[in-house]
Amino acid sequence: MSSQTDTLYPPEGLGAPKNRRGHTGAALNLPAGTEIFSADNHISLGTDIFYEKFPERLKNKAPRIWYEDGAFEIGVGGKSFLPPEFSRVLMQYDPLIGSNSGNIAGRMEELRSDGIERELAFPNALLALFHYPDPEVRELCFRIYNEHIASLQEASNGRFYGVGLINWWDPKGARRTLAELKGLGIRTFLMPLSPGKDSEGNPIDYASTAMDAVWAEVEESGIPVSHHIGETGLKSPCEFNAICVGMVNNVTGFHEVWGRYVFSGILDRHPGLQVGWFEGGASWVASVLQDAEHILASYRHMLNRPVEHDVRHYWDNHMYASFMVDPLGMELLKYIGVDKVMWAADYPHNESTFGYSEKSIAMISEAVGPENAAKIVSGNVKRFLGL
Repeated sequence: MSSQTDTLYPPEGLGAPKNRRGHTGAALNLPAGTEIFSADNHISLGTDIFYEKFPERLKNKAPRIWYEDGAFEIGVGGKSFLPPEFSRVLMQYDPLIGSNSGNIAGRMEELRSDGIERELAFPNALLALFHYPDPEVRELCFRIYNEHIASLQEASNGRFYGVGLINWWDPKGARRTLAELKGLGIRTFLMPLSPGKDSEGNPIDYASTAMDAVWAEVEESGIPVSHHIGETGLKSPCEFNAICVGMVNNVTGFHEVWGRYVFSGILDRHPGLQVGWFEGGASWVASVLQDAEHILASYRHMLNRPVEHDVRHYWDNHMYASFMVDPLGMELLKYIGVDKVMWAADYPHNESTFGYSEKSIAMISEAVGPENAAKIVSGNVKRFLGL
């Protein structure tokens, strides 16, 4: 496997994705008929969908969508909910033809120009609503968004799959929103790494008995859970290159939630759950498994509830991870599992493979062979989504 950086990362001089173009033509060494399926793309909300669908009594609380200085913003009264640094990142790629939900046909063409036939797309700026203080407004926004991306799915003829949003803070709301997701044909939903507070202002513990009713609804629905990096960010001010420092810290947000699934009994009590970890790469999985095995062996005598299985059981039977470019992860696949990782382009983000996806895919084929590579770039994400 080559370790030359010019085969793994954005070619020097191309800069941000708005300056990139799709590229195909290189032999990928995949079995005939393999559809390249990006397990983690992103889509900006490019249509002002909330205001017209809010009831009159809530219209003054309806978030608005507008385009300003090269980025799609979300906010109320002309004031964006997004931190300025987040907007600056959006400005790098929102000008792409297919970056927003207002041009699904253009998006499909842009992806096809880079050899990508199908995709799973996560929201961008909409995550600013994760902790909107009014839970009624928050849920209503999620339900309207779900309807919107379901319409994009239908228009894409099976090429676009959107990641939905649910009510995770209330069992009845969870049942309601999960039922709507299934009815809309949405295949997975995004759960925040930081669940916020309950109606009484207490921090929500995903692993608490109070959350069991929500997890029971998720389990019964059969819809897999998705977690995505991007919420951790910086824990203190950073004068220089804060965007890079924050990005390095992003994947650490997975560790705590992963630990709750495994050690705090979420998966023991709800063995039907399937969980995807997106954009954190694959290599972190090997280290967290190793650490967890050592921790369990060292502290088993101090547990206040039993851990019913060995650590690997939870990963092997319940979890998947996505990556874009991860040569170290490829070397660790014998430990992680070739059936448990999913390739992603991360279009249209700055760190996406858009413009050199074929090089990233060729690296996978070289590392694991054509048949296993087909699982990683297509089959595994289809299995996760139940396609």
